[in-house]
Amino acid sequence: MAELDWSNLSFQYRKTEAIIVSYYKDGQWSPLAATKDFDFHFSAFAGVFHYANACFEGLKAFRGADGKIRLFRPDENAKRIRRSGGHLDMAVPSEEMFIEACMMCVRENIEYLPPYGYGASMYLRPVLIGINPQLGIASSTEVLFAVMCAPVGTYSGAKILTPGTAVLARNYDRAAPNGTGAFKIAANYATSLHPYNLAHRQGYRELLFLDPATKTRIDEFGSSNFLAIKGNTYVTPLSDSVLPSITNKTLQTVASDFGMTVEKRVVPVEEIAEFDEVNACGTAVVITPVCSIDDKPTLESTEVTRTYHIPSGDECGKVSRKLYDRIRGIQDGLEEDTHGWCFEL
Repeated sequence: MAELDWSNLSFQYRKTEAIIVSYYKDGQWSPLAATKDFDFHFSAFAGVFHYANACFEGLKAFRGADGKIRLFRPDENAKRIRRSGGHLDMAVPSEEMFIEACMMCVRENIEYLPPYGYGASMYLRPVLIGINPQLGIASSTEVLFAVMCAPVGTYSGAKILTPGTAVLARNYDRAAPNGTGAFKIAANYATSLHPYNLAHRQGYRELLFLDPATKTRIDEFGSSNFLAIKGNTYVTPLSDSVLPSITNKTLQTVASDFGMTVEKRVVPVEEIAEFDEVNACGTAVVITPVCSIDDKPTLESTEVTRTYHIPSGDECGKVSRKLYDRIRGIQDGLEEDTHGWCFEL
C-alpha cells in the first residue's frame, strides 16, 4: 500500500499508478486500456482547447469496515456524463463501459485506496474530451474517454462537518438562463473561478449563486448543491440552471427514509432566515455545513447589507449529521445498502 499519511489527506492531485483510456473514432470506441502515461497526446487544434468540448464526473470508491471495496452509485454518474456529453453532441460511453472503466481504475491503483477508519476515500475523475483538430465552432467527432483517480480527504482541507461561512454572488452568474448550468461541462466551472477566488480571499469558504434571471432565488453553491433543513423538511432549490447532484438525490432519499418531507422548489433568498440548518452537498464530502451567509451589493464590496446566521451555528446540525452518518455508513459497509447504491469490486 502507498506510504501516505491517510489521516491528513486533503482534496488535491496525487500521481497514482495508472489511468484508464479509450478513444472514439470512425464510429466506435477502442477497448479500455490502462496506461502509466499521464500525459494526453493530441492536436493543439483539438476542440477542447478552443471551444471547451469537455465534460467530466466525480465519484468515490471506499474500503469498507468489512474489507469490501465499494463504488458509490457509478451508474448515476454514467447516466449524467452521457447526458452532459450528449448535450455537447459528442460520442459518449455506454453505462456498462463507464462502470467497467471506473472499476479498472480502482484495480490498477488499489494501493492508493485508503484503509478504512481514516474518513478518506479514492476519488475518481472520469473525463470526456473532444480531440480532433478543428478551426470552426463544431462538436467533436473524435473523443477521448479517460478515468483517473487520487486518494483524498475533505474538499476544503477543513475537518469533516466543520461549518464555514458563505457569501452571495449578486453580481456574478454561474450559468445563463436556458444555458448549460444543468450539465456537468467544463465551461460552467471556468465562469465561477474569478468570483470564487474573490470570495476565498475575503475569508469565505463558499460562494452561493442566485438564479441568473432575477437574482431573487437560490440556485447552488459554486462547488455543489444547496440544501437546508426547516423543521422536519428537507429543502433544495428547483432550478433549470442547477446541476442535478447525485449526492443531493441520495440525501433526499435518505431524508424520506427517515420520515422527513422533501421539498424541491423555488427558494427565495430571504427564506435563508427561516432555515435551521444549511449545507452545501456534493461528492467531495457529502455535506459541508454553513454557519452564516453574507449578502453584499457586489462581491467586491466591503459593505455587508445583511448576514444570515444559521441557528445550528458552529456545529453541524443534528438532522444534517444524521443524514451524513447514514450515507457514510452505507459507503463504509456499516449500514445496510437497502437501495442497492454500492457496486462491489
